[in-house]
Amino acid sequence: MLQSALDNEVAEFIERMKSQRTEEGLREIVWNGHSPERDIISGAGPLRIKQPRVRDRKSEARFTSRILPPFLRRVPSVDALIPVLYFKGISTGDFSEALESILGPNAAGLSATNIVRLKEGWKREYETWAA
Repeated sequence: MLQSALDNEVAEFIERMKSQRTEEGLREIVWNGHSPERDIISGAGPLRIKQPRVRDRKSEARFTSRILPPFLRRVPSVDALIPVLYFKGISTGDFSEALESILGPNAAGLSATNIVRLKEGWKREYETWAA
C-alpha cells in the first residue's frame, strides 16, 4: 500500500508539471524509475519499498515526497518507542528481543550497539530535564 501511495504521489506530480517544457519541446520533469529497495521499520514490521525517482531538467522543480522523506529508516512512532522502553527499565541486552516481539523479526538498525549510543543521548536529555 505504501509503494502504491508513493507511485501515485509521483504520477500526480508529473501530471501537474506536464505542461512545463524545455526549449527543445521535451517535458522538463519525467519519471525516472525507482531507487534501490530499502527497508523501513514500522509498527507493522519492516516494509520493503522502492522510492520513485523523478528526473528534472531544471533545478527549480525538485520533487520531494510528502509521504516518505529521503533518508527515513524508521517511522517516528518507532523512534518514540525506543526511549519509552528504556525508561520503563528494559535493559540494553533485552532491547532486541523486546523490539522483535513488537516489530517482528529483522528489526534492522536496532542492535544493542545502536541502543547504547541512543541511550547516552536520552540520558543526558533526561538529566538536564530532571535537574
